[in-house]
Amino acid sequence: MSITAVKTSMRTESHGNDSSQSTTAPASPSPSPSPSASASASASAATVTPPPKHVPWDYQIGGAYALPDGVRVVSRSHEDAAAPDAYNICNFNAFQAQENAEGDWDSDLLLRDAGGDVVYNEDWGEAVLDIRTDAKRQRIASEVNAWIDECATKGYQAVEPDNYDTFTRFPDHLTAGQATAFMKLLVVHAHAKGLAVAQKNTLELVSERASVGLDFAVVEECGQWNECGEFAAAFDNNVLVVEYTAKGMANACSGWSDTLSIIRRDQDVVLKGASGHLRKTC
Repeated sequence: MSITAVKTSMRTESHGNDSSQSTTAPASPSPSPSPSASASASASAATVTPPPKHVPWDYQIGGAYALPDGVRVVSRSHEDAAAPDAYNICNFNAFQAQENAEGDWDSDLLLRDAGGDVVYNEDWGEAVLDIRTDAKRQRIASEVNAWIDECATKGYQAVEPDNYDTFTRFPDHLTAGQATAFMKLLVVHAHAKGLAVAQKNTLELVSERASVGLDFAVVEECGQWNECGEFAAAFDNNVLVVEYTAKGMANACSGWSDTLSIIRRDQDVVLKGASGHLRKTC
């Protein structure tokens, strides 16, 4: 399985209380909605339950293992089973193909440069998906929504569409507007299934949180990049933080240990018991 997060090498510098009660997720606004758009907006207004705030959590997208004592929230790959007696977040790669999985997608849904070559996120060997037109966004969403359906069937309570920030790495090809338009399609579908939706990283789009309909945030390295405060403000402290360095962990813990859910993991988020496994809390 290719790991779908832990994008530390691709980031840019621009780039307490238990509140697990149900909330109503905001629908995406539209100046003059068509009948189909109105139906979608109604679906996205379904009641969903975000994770509890400021509780012990774990980040297991590199492989599932028994929850550490006291952990109440966990993020796992959509390929894994949900954990019993916990709030489960289902992680999947929404904006890029998994490594060596280009063949799982129609050829025209892979982003291509002016010479016709597929555009890759070279750090992770992942082909970028082409979300530049509404027609392609709809087709890609139909595939991703099938994973969302699987998450719901497995008993997950939320989803974590990864690589929302792909547009920041390929500004010659993709725009923020295309990213939010695609994310809205996933949010509508997830909310209709009763699943909350996390914003993954992407500080550039926290101002769009309400219009897109995102319910909470999963953030890598906000301590490392001094971004925790902005995510906390945008998501009313409903932020799950994972750090990969001692410096980032120290910064996150010193400023936000009383407010946000914070852990440190090894960069490859390997299984407990595997070489290199690391998990620390504040």
